[in-house]
Amino acid sequence: MHVALELLLLPPLLLWSALEALLRLLVPRRRKAVSGEVVLVTGAAHGLGRLTAYEFARLRSKLVLWDINKHGIEETAAECRKLGARAHAYVVDCSNKEDIYNHAKKVKAEVGDVSILVNNAGVVYTSDLFATQDPQIEKTFEVNVLAHFWTTKAFLPAMMKNNHGHIVTVASAAGHTVVPFLLAYCSSKFAAVGFHQALTAEMAALEKHGIKTSCLCPNFINTGFIKNPSTRFISTLEPEEVVNKLMKGILTEQKMIFVPSSLSLIILLERILPERFVNALRRIINVKFDAVIGLKNKAQ
Repeated sequence: MHVALELLLLPPLLLWSALEALLRLLVPRRRKAVSGEVVLVTGAAHGLGRLTAYEFARLRSKLVLWDINKHGIEETAAECRKLGARAHAYVVDCSNKEDIYNHAKKVKAEVGDVSILVNNAGVVYTSDLFATQDPQIEKTFEVNVLAHFWTTKAFLPAMMKNNHGHIVTVASAAGHTVVPFLLAYCSSKFAAVGFHQALTAEMAALEKHGIKTSCLCPNFINTGFIKNPSTRFISTLEPEEVVNKLMKGILTEQKMIFVPSSLSLIILLERILPERFVNALRRIINVKFDAVIGLKNKAQ
């Protein structure tokens, strides 16, 4: 198509897209059925991963549960079975590429092809740059983003062959906006958001429209990983609330899931407003949590 014609078609396309978005707000999308789907959840021994597994169990999905915590993952699997689902628990170190690939082969042989992959495993260290040890920085990236590459490379081929599947990236609001003393975590979550967006674009370029993607970006959650978090305007979220939003997003094939939804507006303002104003806004929002500060000692 001639470039001039393509440019002329952009305004009506913009209007159509806006009307479509408005229609989706007024008429919620029907939730898809996931009964019988093989769902793999990483980091399923506790927190969001465990609760997400329970929700898929209630929907009669077949669960594959990964975590490094043997006791916790077995507890999650047992509860999923009580809810009427088949559940398979594996002790997997998501910071280890070879462990991921080896267990992916076991899953394919023992359970079958994964059709919904929930990359949920994550780690966080609340400290400034100098108080964060080098191995902690490395592990943050290994679990929070590199593991997404290895799991996706392992399970995406079968999804592409069938042109059917769903890859879920559990990221964070810290993947869109920065927070002091979470330098490694924010960096890894920015990478995770980028992974989701690039993967989404790649599937579209390959015309694999049956493979869906979703990215969860919540504010602070009351899971105990970050001690005493608070902000002036957004309360700390309960895990059940976040998982409810996540499941709704997955089942309605929503690409970006902000919890609360007002985060999207705050992030938009940060991107378009002057830096001085944004810094003032951050001071007013006043994000706080317990953190180790080593920079002052380093500077002395």
